[in-house]
Amino acid sequence: MTRSPINVTQLATVDAARAARVLSEMREAALSGEHTHLAPRPVIGESWGRMQRSGVDPEHDFRSGLLSPEEIRRRREESPLRHVLPALREGLVSVADTAHHIMVVADAEGRVLWREGSSAVLRKADGLGFLLGADWRESVVGTNGVGTPVVVRRPVQVFAAEHFVRSHASWTCTGAPITDPRDGRLIGVVDVSGPLETMHPATLAWVDSVAKLAEARLRELHLSALERLRAVGAPVLARLTGRALVVDRDGWTATVTGMPYTSRIGLPKSLSAGRRWLPALGLCTVEPLAEGWLVRTADEPVPPGATRIVLDLGQPRRWSVTVSGSAGSWTHELSPRHSELLFLLAQRPAGRSAAQLAQDMFGDPARTVTVRAELSRVRRYLGSFLEHRPYRFREGVEIEVILPSDPRELLPHSTAPAVVRARASATVP
Repeated sequence: MTRSPINVTQLATVDAARAARVLSEMREAALSGEHTHLAPRPVIGESWGRMQRSGVDPEHDFRSGLLSPEEIRRRREESPLRHVLPALREGLVSVADTAHHIMVVADAEGRVLWREGSSAVLRKADGLGFLLGADWRESVVGTNGVGTPVVVRRPVQVFAAEHFVRSHASWTCTGAPITDPRDGRLIGVVDVSGPLETMHPATLAWVDSVAKLAEARLRELHLSALERLRAVGAPVLARLTGRALVVDRDGWTATVTGMPYTSRIGLPKSLSAGRRWLPALGLCTVEPLAEGWLVRTADEPVPPGATRIVLDLGQPRRWSVTVSGSAGSWTHELSPRHSELLFLLAQRPAGRSAAQLAQDMFGDPARTVTVRAELSRVRRYLGSFLEHRPYRFREGVEIEVILPSDPRELLPHSTAPAVVRARASATVP
């Protein structure tokens, strides 16, 4: 029997109540294993599969402990999202209030840090446990407009019984991830939610566009901060000889002297002043300067290269690469795209051409420009540990890949054909 995904948007636009009933019937059939001619949309069906494998109870919601007010304040102060709240409010809150919605902003862990909008809808959200400090991860409360975008890294609208947990079926929510425009790292989710009768087909595009405006604002703030640091650092470098550069706390370059410009260097997470070995530069002297670091190379022989690289894909939404050797070890958090690329290279020790990687990533061997650009960014922190023609890890380096306990949970955000095949095979090399 051919199963056809329900066109939720089209059906709900005509008759939201009927759409909710159809979805409820489809959900009951899907969870009981009955055969039906209707199927959930792929993004919803895949989420339901994750819920069933992880043991989320579809009949009872689970309300974990809320964060304390002190912890909420701490997370707010440390979150880059605090810088774009005005943009989010301007783009969402006034319309959401009029349309009987609320705006919710959560961090990368799915914890609700801000809620604003219709007071009546806020009270209804309270009844669902959709409170400040609540844990709204998909693995905790099921398919929803906060936790599911965290997993799949793209905007998602969840309507009525598309929610995995029955008690949320009176709700509609639309969420979009907000990523750090510098490196693609997830920093949070913005969501617009309300009673199911408030569902509108344009909401997904609306929320996504506001999330992109927030990312553009973060990019502007980053460039402005580098300009301020450059104004302080350029006169300092003008008095120095040898190779030196000024970077911000995350390693982004403000100005250099005596060496080619590179947009970013890898820094240890807990960098402190003194003589330090940095992956891209070797032995250096590091000094605090304004809101960043003055880094001067020691021009001494670089310690022997690393001998072990660990690619950790086992933690949900937190992927990293750790390089270890006689010079010490360092860890770099990976963006979704870089986690895909390094996984594909680890699968093929003999290497892949740019066209082959483009086929693996996009199903289109012509997209070599995108692949080369991304690998150029990877080389900023892995440097000499990657070869090209073909692209591969350097010979003699030991590679270990840490995978999820269930191969079907491998990089769940990824739509790369090669990763999708690896997930489906349930036997990842």
